[in-house]
Amino acid sequence: MRYFIELAYNGTSYHGWQMQPNAVSVQEVLEKTLSTFFREEVKVVGAGRTDAGVHARQLFAHFDVAEAIEVEKTVYKLNSFLPKDISIQGIRNVADEAHARFHATSREYEYLITLRKDPFQQDLAYQINLKPDVALMNKAAEILLLYSDFQCFSRSNTDVKTYLCRVTKAVWEMEGFTLKFTITADRFLRNMVRAIVGTLLDVGFGKITLDQVHEIIKSKDRSNAGASAPAHGLYLTKVCYPHTIFVTK
Repeated sequence: MRYFIELAYNGTSYHGWQMQPNAVSVQEVLEKTLSTFFREEVKVVGAGRTDAGVHARQLFAHFDVAEAIEVEKTVYKLNSFLPKDISIQGIRNVADEAHARFHATSREYEYLITLRKDPFQQDLAYQINLKPDVALMNKAAEILLLYSDFQCFSRSNTDVKTYLCRVTKAVWEMEGFTLKFTITADRFLRNMVRAIVGTLLDVGFGKITLDQVHEIIKSKDRSNAGASAPAHGLYLTKVCYPHTIFVTK
């Protein structure tokens, strides 16, 4: 039987989501925990992969087991086995063909920037000392909705077949001393959000103009975009699926 597992994690201690040969990943810890609990080898497939140091408030992965499970009891026991920086939020039975990655219809990320030194956000937000022009950054963010090819924000030497993404939301908001960027799209390229944040910060600090943002995107050249913002400010916050893949009782 196939299940979707919903989890959240603080990515500080992990080398990203995906299994790595010489470093600890969230996927590795989750697979070991599930395999120990179910007493059989369990592999998980995630909705996407987060880089080293990136966090997730909501990420789904699917896994298969031979028999039906008691969801509430399983969630409780798995959380007692997992380290404190990984949490299972829920488990849902899905159709046998449901795929955590390929059936996702949209994904949302948030990037957090703190404008003051805060010991409680040390590894959870990017600290900057000056406030950028947020209104101008929002005008730059609106430009993203006009394009679909984001090769300029993609990590070089990546193995993707297409750089096309449909961005449906991109907005900056101030909440106290925290500056939050929210972006939603059907898919994201590796390093895309962090490269966008770095570029929009360049706009906010007057290093590049709105016209240059257009030119950067049209160039399809990563070297023209801004430096990637640090990983620890980035969060995967939402993954959406069609209701038809979930099994209702």
